[in-house]
Amino acid sequence: MMTVPRRLAGIAAVAVAATAFTLAAPGAALGGSKGGHDKHGHGKGSGHLQSVQLLSFNDYHGHLESPDGDDFYDTDEVGGGEYLATMLNDLREDAPKGRSLTVAAGDLIGGSPFLSGLFHDEPSVESLEAMGLDVSSVGNHEFDEGTDELLRMQHGGCHPVDGCYFADDPYDGAAFPWLAANVVKKDGSGTLLPGTTIKKVDGMRIGFIGMTLEDTPTLVSPTGVASVEFRDEVRTANAEAKKLKRRGVEAIVVLLHEGGIPAGGGVSDCDQVSDPIRTIAERMSPAIDMLVTGHTHEPYVCSIDDPAGHPRLVTSAASYGRVVTETTLVLNRRTGDVDRARTTAVNHIVAGVAADPAITAIAEKWDALSGPLAARVVGSVAEDITGDSSGNRGIETPMADLVADAILWGTDGADEGGAEIAFTNVGGVRASLLVAPKYEEASGEVTYAEAYDVNPFGNLIVTVDMTGADIEAALEQQYVPTRGRPYLALGVSEGFTYAWDDSQPQGGKVVEGSMMLDGEAIDPAGTYRVAMYNFLSGGGDDFDAFTLGTDLLGGPEDLANFVAFLEANPGLTAPEDRVAGL
Repeated sequence: MMTVPRRLAGIAAVAVAATAFTLAAPGAALGGSKGGHDKHGHGKGSGHLQSVQLLSFNDYHGHLESPDGDDFYDTDEVGGGEYLATMLNDLREDAPKGRSLTVAAGDLIGGSPFLSGLFHDEPSVESLEAMGLDVSSVGNHEFDEGTDELLRMQHGGCHPVDGCYFADDPYDGAAFPWLAANVVKKDGSGTLLPGTTIKKVDGMRIGFIGMTLEDTPTLVSPTGVASVEFRDEVRTANAEAKKLKRRGVEAIVVLLHEGGIPAGGGVSDCDQVSDPIRTIAERMSPAIDMLVTGHTHEPYVCSIDDPAGHPRLVTSAASYGRVVTETTLVLNRRTGDVDRARTTAVNHIVAGVAADPAITAIAEKWDALSGPLAARVVGSVAEDITGDSSGNRGIETPMADLVADAILWGTDGADEGGAEIAFTNVGGVRASLLVAPKYEEASGEVTYAEAYDVNPFGNLIVTVDMTGADIEAALEQQYVPTRGRPYLALGVSEGFTYAWDDSQPQGGKVVEGSMMLDGEAIDPAGTYRVAMYNFLSGGGDDFDAFTLGTDLLGGPEDLANFVAFLEANPGLTAPEDRVAGL
């Protein structure tokens, strides 16, 4: 198996959840910081300082209910909209004179579990409105179904295929704005959605700039975003900050769907954080006071110096509503600017609270609509098969290998594509299959809803011709150090094996001569039929070697194929490793 230096989603226990982070203790000098301190560190006009509570989260992914099988926090009922809403309401009770805003950093929809994803994430939006979300950036998953669908999610209207789910209550769009400052329409008519918004709190103005990562086109179907381009995060933010300042806005917060991997064991710890967010934060204009980030599903509260050498907060709140960041943003009423030295932030684990009845009612409303389909038993497992995207995406996992097996099963016939090998990206496998009941099924049974949770994206399976050299090139792209997640592993189908030496440099990690198919060495010059989801065949997750495939033949939709595979193969067990690590 491949190994990585750090478990991508490992999060410390609940005991450290309330460790606050401040840029400097009150009275500590910041060397003439943007926050308006004199050389002694005393706030100029300190009698005019007012604080605003800023609550933030990211990567909600339609989790109205608490994620199952979550052992990151050593506690039950962690996260999900029902509990996130209660935590937000509890924290707002401590807001200074009610001054509070709630913001998010993208991936609120897409990659969602059955309850929301089946209905194109209309339940997710409804739950976020009930939570009082004020503004969010877009993330890459907001583009899973293309730009037209994102615009529908923002502005309203019934789904173009499925129609209205409730005839007397058609979908009316999101009450909160999604911001997309770096998503620009190719026809020259501007951004797809507004890039900024200004929120007024007790007469004070705070400007928000919202963006997704520039690499979004590598993470979604290219055809769905063909009409837009995704621009550099730093140049976009700096340009938008100048525009906000010309409008007299001094307090500026960036909501960015991009992140890094922190060093430090607690949810609020951050001795340092990896690229790409570190370099992005170091290059963003000093006019920007704080970055709320996401994408890597990691929790952190960091201090990263701006280009002027002044520290500022960079935060992230894990995923699925399991963590919420509470920032006490201190503003100077005279200047309108943020006093960074007095601004603090802490990550709270969403646990130990009751479910919010409003979100529960929303979940129950949609559950009643989906119930009969969701409960249908489509297969069974004899043991746990684990390895979903909430864990380490940088290693081979049994669940990813099982999905690859299912892809091969659906395409190996001469009239189905003639596939000999299949691959899938570990990050696209969104759930494990466990013996313990997830919904109300019997032990070991797999329901349609569980199958959906594994494959929620609606990808199509394709089969292509690839040379042995092309296959090796794709395997080498599991490690790309300049990528947000340097390690992104592939699940591989039964019969295909290879060896991986992680001590070797980039481009040379696949052990020479180790690729085998049914015991026979892969010929670099030979041609093989390879099956995968169209996400990978289009170069998703930076696996552009898969775009070298030729003689493409389309196949079934991912979920339909997976359900058929489960029905035909009851009593599944976890596949053995197909990758040998040296």
